[in-house]
Amino acid sequence: MQVAAIGLGSMGYGMAASALRAGHTVWGFDVNSAQKDKFRADGGADGSLADIAGSLDAAMVVVLNAAQTENVLFGDNGIVPKMKPGSVVLACATVAPEFARTMASRCAESSVLYLDAPISGGATKAAEGRLSIMASGNTESFAAARPLLDAIAETVFELGTAAGAGSAMKAVNQLLAGVHIAAMAEAMTFGMTQGVDAETFLDVIPKCAGTSWMLENRAPHIAKGDYTPLSSVNIWPKDLGIVLDIARNADFNAPITTAALQQFKAAADMGLGGEDDAAVAKVYARGAGLTLPGES
Repeated sequence: MQVAAIGLGSMGYGMAASALRAGHTVWGFDVNSAQKDKFRADGGADGSLADIAGSLDAAMVVVLNAAQTENVLFGDNGIVPKMKPGSVVLACATVAPEFARTMASRCAESSVLYLDAPISGGATKAAEGRLSIMASGNTESFAAARPLLDAIAETVFELGTAAGAGSAMKAVNQLLAGVHIAAMAEAMTFGMTQGVDAETFLDVIPKCAGTSWMLENRAPHIAKGDYTPLSSVNIWPKDLGIVLDIARNADFNAPITTAALQQFKAAADMGLGGEDDAAVAKVYARGAGLTLPGES
């Protein structure tokens, strides 16, 4: 396939590399020119997006939010009007279901297919081609995207025949993921107030009922004092904000999500937005007067 990977962050770069490894021709694009150059050096094709858009079989859009997705697809230099009929957009950002439905409808006006395809699994699985994708779209969209899905995903959940269902499931996942990270940070720092150090926490809790995937993945970052951003604090005010917007529209009260969101906002206000999301522990540590591992 001829594939454009738009967004070469920690997830998008791995996905682009996985598609390239599977034998597809892949052009990589990002606002960070260093990422584009790196991908070309790793075997990505050379060419401007405007020049290659008409030859694409698929465009994989792995940007931050709905506004960026819409700009890539339909902005001043939007690709959809340039794409050939029957080509497919894989839209991977966390967005509201109604936004996904609107994008699918607008793509259809240009005879371009749209797969609502939010992703989960983290940067490591993205690089290994082992993501989970919560996808929805019509039969033609799945068929057009299948060779690319096979390259980037270990599991593709086919959640419906119309866009929106994939984004709804991603919202459910992000609610749990964000809450679990905040709960992990709260539990770990609470333990420190009781003399339970980070290494002991990691020895015990992952073998007990209170564990979670997020705890086992993120708590080691705190124990090592390493907040290199694999997934940043700044993601969570956005994603949990989307969850709460959807909840409000459904007249659904989500108090635990609201509490977690406030902790990530507090972390961002402390200047931690660019750090790994495990840095939300620093909010709790500051309030309790704790010194976390790696801090002086």
